[in-house]
Amino acid sequence: MRTATVERNTKETQIKLTLNLDGTGKCNVKNPIGFFDHMLQAFCKHGMFDLEGTLAGDLEVDQHHLIEDTGIVLGQCFEKALGNCAGIYRSGIFIYPMDEALLRAAVDFGGRPFLVCEASLTGVPLVSMGSNGQESSFQTDCFEDFWQGFVANAKCNLHLDTLRGRSDHHKMEGLFKAAARAIRQAVEIDPRRNGEVPSTKGVIV
Repeated sequence: MRTATVERNTKETQIKLTLNLDGTGKCNVKNPIGFFDHMLQAFCKHGMFDLEGTLAGDLEVDQHHLIEDTGIVLGQCFEKALGNCAGIYRSGIFIYPMDEALLRAAVDFGGRPFLVCEASLTGVPLVSMGSNGQESSFQTDCFEDFWQGFVANAKCNLHLDTLRGRSDHHKMEGLFKAAARAIRQAVEIDPRRNGEVPSTKGVIV
């Protein structure tokens, strides 16, 4: 099984995640940010990844540290679980329609981190009611921070584009789902490759 566990403890965040690339889409992560939990649930469901663990951090400061560091740890899980990337398809692309929004993700696990994020978000926080009856929000400017942390540590390049859309909720959720589907394509085993590294160099660097 292609699995990995990564733990990151700093003065700002305490994060531990276990990833199974060949899972069934289960997400069991203790996550204090409601909308972010919704995004990770969607990512696992559409990528068919199993993810479990705990997220904690200095939310009294803001959400940036926890969301970015979660991207870092998840990226490290992917890099560790993929190893030398032998036998995988390596790249993937998916276009996801979500009501009025149309979203595209393209990824390549080629060893060179790069993020292009054209999500076209308004920057206005999404406001909801927490389970404790108190108002809570999601800082939409942290969306790109998460993916930047992910690509830098998964050592992939990822393009995220909102082709059209009105709702920030739909744009972000659709991009998480599109990314999950593209990443799923990329990391699946290609039966025709016979375990070889998918690069003319013979190595992913």
